[in-house]
Amino acid sequence: MKNGLDLLRSQAALFEGSDVPLGMDEYQQFTRQTAQDQRPGIEGLSFTLLGLFGETGSLLSELKKKQRDRDAYVGYHDSVLEELGDCLWYFANTALRAGLDLSLVAHRAMERLDGWTYHGRAGARTFVALQKPKAELVGPGTGPEFERRLIALAGKVGHLLEDFSVGRIDANGDAFSADLVDIFRALVAAADDAQVSLDEAAQRNIAKALDRWPLRRAWSPSFDEDFDQDERLPRRIIMSFREKDINGKKYVIQRCNGINIGDRLTDNRVEPDDYRFHDVFHLAYAAILGWSPVIRALFRVKRKSKPLVDENQDGARAILIEEGVSTWIFNHAARLHDFRNVKSLDYGLLKAIRQLVEGYEVEERPLWQWELAIPEGFRIFREMRVYRAGTVTADLDAHTITFEVAE
Repeated sequence: MKNGLDLLRSQAALFEGSDVPLGMDEYQQFTRQTAQDQRPGIEGLSFTLLGLFGETGSLLSELKKKQRDRDAYVGYHDSVLEELGDCLWYFANTALRAGLDLSLVAHRAMERLDGWTYHGRAGARTFVALQKPKAELVGPGTGPEFERRLIALAGKVGHLLEDFSVGRIDANGDAFSADLVDIFRALVAAADDAQVSLDEAAQRNIAKALDRWPLRRAWSPSFDEDFDQDERLPRRIIMSFREKDINGKKYVIQRCNGINIGDRLTDNRVEPDDYRFHDVFHLAYAAILGWSPVIRALFRVKRKSKPLVDENQDGARAILIEEGVSTWIFNHAARLHDFRNVKSLDYGLLKAIRQLVEGYEVEERPLWQWELAIPEGFRIFREMRVYRAGTVTADLDAHTITFEVAE
């Protein structure tokens, strides 16, 4: 995956040279472009404040986990950078909604040091200029200074929310500005004591945001584009599903081009939950992600001309991974009415999927494609639950999946 700055430059065309540092105000405008909640006024502001409070809590949680697990928590550095980047996003967007440039907030924040030695430059307009050189930042620790800085940051954010909740800042822009200045000072101080780069945190945050909410969507070539026709997933799959009762037990039979596809499926569960229709999820993965070892096996189009691809990407373990992803998401969706009326998926779910498929070709697919494939699969699944039969068309070129009721 490209780093955040490269993605920002390529998608937003904000820069020309690759050596241009990330500007605070440019990053702040990026938060405008990727904000999913566009409500104006108090409602929009309350959303970003809740996000800022939540991400600050997550940053504290990472420190707590590191103190508890010590050497066992090997992802601490990346987690701190991720949570710090999320804090920056919500803070920058909050300042934007208040009509304050992030560079102006930074300038005011550095006017009073309050017992903290500022390592940056006067009049800083980039994140790099806020701290000592990145090469001197040795990475996050768990010492008492960092702990105190994070607690102080949480206290400042809590104070802003208290002011907001009682209406103290509704008509008092100076009070709001003062709270934001205090928070930003605490944020930079915490980054200094943690020995992490705010510039790196912001860049990673850009990459994370564009992975899920790109400024424009672009589809990558199919994984099997360079293979012979008989080793490619069919670009248009029309599969019929029919539920059948055999000796009091319900099965689902699937047919394509007049031929039965795969085994008769049951729920494989004591309490029925209609999981026997779950191949619609694999069809959704094939249509939108261009990936499904399960569908590839069913249609006997494994890429045997390249043994390493056949073994590692189309083999039994890849199939088990896809089945595991499908089952895990299904259990998660059961608590959310099968994603009915869900506008966006939980980021923790998407992140876990990315971890589950690590090492497989689908790891390259951006999160926005998963966030499209999963609800689309469940849209078809909900139709199946109602009609108990129908025809599903997966179009791998158009990246769509549709359902027709059986006649």
